[in-house]
Amino acid sequence: MQNAAALADSATLAPLNRPQGAVAAYGSVIRGTENPRDIEYRVLARAAALLDSALLDEAGPAALPAAIHENRLVWIAFTTDLADHNNHFDDALKARLLSLARWVFAESDRVLRDGRSPQALADINRAVMAGLRPVLPPAATGLS
Repeated sequence: MQNAAALADSATLAPLNRPQGAVAAYGSVIRGTENPRDIEYRVLARAAALLDSALLDEAGPAALPAAIHENRLVWIAFTTDLADHNNHFDDALKARLLSLARWVFAESDRVLRDGRSPQALADINRAVMAGLRPVLPPAATGLS
């Protein structure tokens, strides 16, 4: 998933002001020096933080829809990258990630329509983040 830098950078802007669309916003500012996994981690972390902050008492009425929108943009960009013919992930991994994205989209609808908590969406983002930066045992890092 190569296009995470633009979304990470543009996500600090007003969440609903993206006239170019998600893919354009997500793919226009990739940093050549940043590891794609680090970019994806950062984008997911920001989306999870927005979902968490939408639950706070001081969050306004637009906080949850805006957080869901941002999270959808992340997952739309991921699915676009996964479907690209240049993506060399194993087909089984692509299928699992696309299935997860499908769940994220459906759960987002349930959160907005049925008033469910967005906590599961934030948890999924964090689970993917953990896969992007697995904790290595001390022997693997050279530290004892």
